[in-house]
Amino acid sequence: MSVTAPQGFTAAGVPAGLKGTGDRDIALVVNTGPRQAGAAVFTSNRAVANPIIWSRQAILDGVVSAVVLNSGGANCFTGEQGFQATHATAEAVGTAVGVSTGDVLVCSTGLIGDQLDVAKIEAGVTDAASQLSADGGLAAAEAIMTTDTHAKTVVRETDGYTIGGMAKGAGMLAPGLATMLVVITTDADLDARALDRALRAATRLTFDRLDSDGCMSTNDQVTLLASGASGIVPDESAFTEMLTDVCRDLAGQLQRDAEGASHDIAITVTEAASEDDALEVGRSVARNNLFKAAIFGNDPNWGRVLAAIGTTSAEFDPYRVDVSMNGVRVCHAGGPDEPRERVDLSGRECSVLIELHAGTASATILTNDLTHDYVHENSAYSS
Repeated sequence: MSVTAPQGFTAAGVPAGLKGTGDRDIALVVNTGPRQAGAAVFTSNRAVANPIIWSRQAILDGVVSAVVLNSGGANCFTGEQGFQATHATAEAVGTAVGVSTGDVLVCSTGLIGDQLDVAKIEAGVTDAASQLSADGGLAAAEAIMTTDTHAKTVVRETDGYTIGGMAKGAGMLAPGLATMLVVITTDADLDARALDRALRAATRLTFDRLDSDGCMSTNDQVTLLASGASGIVPDESAFTEMLTDVCRDLAGQLQRDAEGASHDIAITVTEAASEDDALEVGRSVARNNLFKAAIFGNDPNWGRVLAAIGTTSAEFDPYRVDVSMNGVRVCHAGGPDEPRERVDLSGRECSVLIELHAGTASATILTNDLTHDYVHENSAYSS
């Protein structure tokens, strides 16, 4: 059920003709209350789509009654006409559901530069509103897919309240956020400020550490809604912990469905002088195309790991660094250790452990290998 697992939410996903395939392409999630609190985090890209411009303003008062999402077009770099399309989408939801237009968040995903067909969106919103139900979560999750191969959903329950979520994302996965649209719902009774604190804490440890291809989108948005329908006011730290688990699950699903990937790579940096250093080192490896190509070829080329680390400003001595791959320490103190032939990369999972021996901080970055399929998919994306 994903976003409709918590009490107080209905959802729907319908085809509106935005996709040439005829698949679902309009998703609607409605908070029926009694509380209608919301928080959101957005892409840190300076180039943003019209829905981001709209939603950044709509979220300021912390009240969110509905989220509408479309696939089949990003509505980015589409000028005044594109912004009017976003406004018209929110108005259509307000009219169909009976809520204030300013309490509707809008999300879009697809190709940049193409105008959306407003008539199709308005008809799709009306259709979605007529199909809203407590069982509509999966249909909504399917409607936001682009190059995703399957819908991504998660549900967690504890202490009388529930958190549910859905996500889309398979390409352009990089921090701030990763390229994604995510809606998370809860029937816990929390106000917008508590939701904002929890969401930012959870995002920092999950979505912001997914770095599949180093490319940052214009449309990223992660939204958290609370209905308060359970009547439970949870401990904020406990809620944040469960929310982080939900976000980590969704981030892992995004990683495993990354375009063309054949290896899921977890790069863990330990004994760093600071968490920032650990993150910088992990990202430098995750974004190194030579390293990623080597993993695609099942080649545990640890020299490429050391070379990537050396491009950072992190505090470390290259001749103290240890590197392990899938449990085999192939580099010790900046030199060869176990024979690389002992590293088995034939499976999908690949773990890289980098020990800097410069402090006590650590961090993990999730990424994927660089494959022929990734290049093909992205070279043919708009054709």
